[in-house]
Amino acid sequence: MTVYPRSSAKPILDSDNKAARLEFLEIDMTTQHLSGKVALIQGGSRGIGAAIVKRLAAEGATVAFTYVSSTAKAEELQNSITSAGGKALAIKADSADAVAIRNAVNATVEAFGRLDILVNNAGVLAIAPLEDFKLEDFDQTLAINVRSVFIATQEAAKHMTEGGRIINIGSTNAERMPFAGGGPYAMSKSALVGLTKGLARDLGPRGITINNVQPGPVDTDMNPASGDFAESLIPLMAVGRYGKVEEIASFVAYLVGPEAGYITGASLTIDGGFGA
Repeated sequence: MTVYPRSSAKPILDSDNKAARLEFLEIDMTTQHLSGKVALIQGGSRGIGAAIVKRLAAEGATVAFTYVSSTAKAEELQNSITSAGGKALAIKADSADAVAIRNAVNATVEAFGRLDILVNNAGVLAIAPLEDFKLEDFDQTLAINVRSVFIATQEAAKHMTEGGRIINIGSTNAERMPFAGGGPYAMSKSALVGLTKGLARDLGPRGITINNVQPGPVDTDMNPASGDFAESLIPLMAVGRYGKVEEIASFVAYLVGPEAGYITGASLTIDGGFGA
């Protein structure tokens, strides 16, 4: 089943990207730490988002995820989880539209009866020289990379109880932007640092944690690990390679799990030494 909340805005690109081509170690999921939990991943049909959806489902969570235009990939992901005995729901929702975001949260709760985990992964990357950067691209960057995070968190918090977990997917570019033209993107990811700290004070007394995960270059269709751009970034990383989407997903899985209840308001970098 696919839920289509109302949305008046035009579809836009999100941060979901293709799965990394490198194989990842098989994970022992005999102990499902997230059994009985319900998670919503905003921007979850491809790339980092899809890897998070798969990892949380593998750890026993019921998963809902949003997408904008990747209908085939969203349906494929949903079906792969349900055919394996899990529960999943693909929700078409534009992260630039406040109504669509709120509808996605409420559709998740209506379908599964609760909400324990929110992962804000939707994002856009616009790069252009300062003199050529379009104001509409600037506004879209803020709407998706920052405003959607606040709206989803505000709505999700209404349904969460003690033990709730919220993860924002930021970027190491909040701390290091090594090339020209990326100022607005860096600014939007820096905004998540402050937003996460502030919201930790609102949510902490209720037993809900919120953290900001800051990946470095990860092999996705937004930023593939091959090509001229990748070749310019790899020398900046201590480990000399791009990250894999599964590596980000495993970090998120730990932070939303039962052992991470004392971590909140933190911006945690996973970048292969990009910022070292």
